[in-house]
Amino acid sequence: MKSVTIKDIAKIAGVSYATVSRALSNSPGISEATRARVLEICREQGYRPNILARSLISNKTNVLGLIVPDISNTFYAEVAFHIETYARSLGYNVMLCNSLSKPEQTAKLFEFLVGHQVDGMILVSPHDDERTQVARQLGLVPTVIIGDCEIADSSAVCEASSIRLDNFAGGQLGTEYLLGLGHEEIFYVGYRPGSMTHTRRVSGYKAAMKAAGLRRHVLENTDGSSSVEAGLRLGRELFRCGQGCTAVFAATDSVALGVMNAADECGVSIPGDVSLLGFDNISYAALPKIGLTTIDQRKPRLAAGAVDLLMDAIGHPDREEDVRRIIRPALVERTTCRPR
Repeated sequence: MKSVTIKDIAKIAGVSYATVSRALSNSPGISEATRARVLEICREQGYRPNILARSLISNKTNVLGLIVPDISNTFYAEVAFHIETYARSLGYNVMLCNSLSKPEQTAKLFEFLVGHQVDGMILVSPHDDERTQVARQLGLVPTVIIGDCEIADSSAVCEASSIRLDNFAGGQLGTEYLLGLGHEEIFYVGYRPGSMTHTRRVSGYKAAMKAAGLRRHVLENTDGSSSVEAGLRLGRELFRCGQGCTAVFAATDSVALGVMNAADECGVSIPGDVSLLGFDNISYAALPKIGLTTIDQRKPRLAAGAVDLLMDAIGHPDREEDVRRIIRPALVERTTCRPR
């Protein structure tokens, strides 16, 4: 079936090609009656504008690129949802890609999205190697990072605007909450070495424990992601060794859910025997049978802040300074923690 063109619409409406173009772009120079008639004919004839052709003329597609590590991870899925919802309210669509936390894949996706002429790019929680891979491409399109621009164990900084949670404060807040409940044997479970985000969180935990004069216990996650499976493995290791912990501070909610499953397997009651605190406040955490107490990353604000930063970068392409924004965490109390 032949697609309808602007010339077809102009012929049916009995107006010029330029008049149809003005009606579609809401430009001045034609009457409201003519504009309404042209738009009605477009609807009747099923006309769809050629977005690519229009972008070649205006040098703008109103499309943003979004790269997340793994959309099956609930945290990233929720962040992507809030980004898309807010961007759409501003007249932008979002093209979503999964990097699977592979640096070479991130670089290829970045190139793919630039090739499709996105107006700007948002990278969510890129690993150090991923940031290194795309560093040379950052000048191709306005880019904002959700997460850290700093690279762990390095003085290097990724040259892009960014917005992130204050992860050190989050680690400190969660630990101080558990200390306030009377816990002393608090184990931090799921720290991923090499991740600046995780480094900041565990540093907040260590600082709070040191200030209280207590020994630090950290179980590292050597997997490539903070998954439920990783939490299950670490939880089994913790509970089967009988190390005497009274509280677990999980690096993420997904890890916390795995720890919760391990506790069930090992006959450990939460919060009867061990209090459990997560980090992220994913939607599953609020389910009645889970009721996970957690540190809230304030995802709607994080997403809106990233889009706002990107809009500002798109509007000021010659700006030489990157913007860094930090959001404060919040504690959400539910039912997995209790006084010692």
